[in-house]
Amino acid sequence: MNRTPAWQPGRLPQAMFVCAMILISLQGHGLAQSQAQKAIKIDEVMTLANKYRLFNGSVLVAENGKVIYKKGLGLANMEWNIPNTPETRFRLGSITKQFTATLILQLVEQGKIKLDGKLSDYLPDYRKDVGEKVTVHQLLSHTSGIPSYTGLPGFFNNVSRNPYSVDEFVKKYASNDLEFEPGSKFSYNNSGYFLLGAIIEKVTGKPYEQVLKEKIFEPLGMKNTGYDHHATLIQKRASGYEKTADGYVNAAYLDMSLPYAAGSLYSTVEDLYLWDQALYTERVLSTQSKDLMYKPNLENYAYGWAITKAKLGTGTETVPQIGHNGGINGFNTLILRFPVQKNLIVLLDNTSQGGSLDRLSKALTNILYDQPYDLPKLPLAAVLRKTIEEKGIEAGVAQYRDLKTTQGSVYDFSEPELNQLGYQLLQGKKLKDAVEIFKLNVEAYPQGFNTYDSLGEAYVTSGNNELAIQNYRKSLELNPQNAGAVTMLKRLENPSPAVAAGAMVDQKIYDTYVGEYEIAPAFKMAVFKEGDKLMTQATNQPAFELYPESADNFFLKVVEAKVTFTRDDKGQVTGLVIHQGGRDVPGKKIK
Repeated sequence: MNRTPAWQPGRLPQAMFVCAMILISLQGHGLAQSQAQKAIKIDEVMTLANKYRLFNGSVLVAENGKVIYKKGLGLANMEWNIPNTPETRFRLGSITKQFTATLILQLVEQGKIKLDGKLSDYLPDYRKDVGEKVTVHQLLSHTSGIPSYTGLPGFFNNVSRNPYSVDEFVKKYASNDLEFEPGSKFSYNNSGYFLLGAIIEKVTGKPYEQVLKEKIFEPLGMKNTGYDHHATLIQKRASGYEKTADGYVNAAYLDMSLPYAAGSLYSTVEDLYLWDQALYTERVLSTQSKDLMYKPNLENYAYGWAITKAKLGTGTETVPQIGHNGGINGFNTLILRFPVQKNLIVLLDNTSQGGSLDRLSKALTNILYDQPYDLPKLPLAAVLRKTIEEKGIEAGVAQYRDLKTTQGSVYDFSEPELNQLGYQLLQGKKLKDAVEIFKLNVEAYPQGFNTYDSLGEAYVTSGNNELAIQNYRKSLELNPQNAGAVTMLKRLENPSPAVAAGAMVDQKIYDTYVGEYEIAPAFKMAVFKEGDKLMTQATNQPAFELYPESADNFFLKVVEAKVTFTRDDKGQVTGLVIHQGGRDVPGKKIK
């Protein structure tokens, strides 16, 4: 099931609508006129997006290699009312990966690294059983099988604020057991790019940050790009914010030693334009190396870039597209390059807008290619949520139908809009309300597989497995590739005999499980009794009930996960194993 973050419409200070610079200094009156018209259309889209709180940041658009539009919208610092400008510096998140990939390919050109070289060839202290299997190519293409550290249990709650040296972090958080045979599948992986940064440092004998400066930023004149250290005073650096259903809050602190070569850079829209232009030359990489960097591997991911085709307008026409997005505490970013026409779109946002950047980039792409495009619309979810909170779900449904009839062109009635409202209600434990909203989405989008998947999840959470099965089946019928529906149907239709029978487990045995278990250095799980229930609560997370399948084997209903308690040869409980997402994560009993 796909979830999108909440946003809320509302008016912003006038300062948020300043700092525009629309550039039309082009040769040829007809071309200049055409690009001027496009700039006006782009400005209308971006100004509306900012007004509706769908975008707060800086944007740059280039056509045929020439900038036709750049502008800052909204606030770089909301507490001081400081506006964004084209010179504002934003954290890039995973756009960092293309710079890391470029450094690796430069070292390949110099004969210091081989793409088929093993991880252990360059990091000899790395665990041999994994390091001798994984290649540099697999790290670059997200096919290594090494677990991504950002997916480890409790990472963001318990680890992300703490500084680490590169070697220490590799040992603690980027050296886990393989999730799959290297090269056999794609799984987006921040650990892989962290390890590539470590390789760059080991091979060059210099810090990753210094190599970037010497080999890319200084040669290209990217004076407003660098490694984002919290302690360093960085001029014109934007503050990061998170959007909630009630407005903005400051983004959670993140120690920037952790994203490292996977996501720790900052830049401006103007510097990323310099980067884009340099990639059409051999200033940073040879043509042969760039061919390797843009060659799609599994899931169309190359080296630090996703290689796709952008659909134009309402027809079937497409254009080749090279791009990458980024997401890091308080920031969302996107760079899209259209190499045939040398067009470019850069969107840097300091309010974690999620899916908004994708929708905006589609509109801007269609404008560039003289295709029909959609203007941003008022977010519907926040309006309905307020009504539901104040007057109840029936009033919310009635308002939805009224607005759709009377203001269908003003509000956003897209499938993700109701979906995100449904999840807000689900997470707020308003189960009945969530079910009604998901049902409304199914009604509006009867051919959308995700609408049935989300409704199925709501029914599971509500304890109505029969209706959950019906909706998961429909979702799978519409999209046979929906692996989540397959998993849920297996669980719901074929429960183990113990679960089907109510798992008759002597509750006296629960006492042997009670205690504290260490899953990671800063992540623990408490297991305790609450009446006749066995409960578990991880660090900084809510408590959930563990349901028995058999003695020592339990499952959770809130997530697709199981827990097995382990015993020594004397029968004493000494630990547990969490089975989730195809991984087995052990924990030692410490109390």
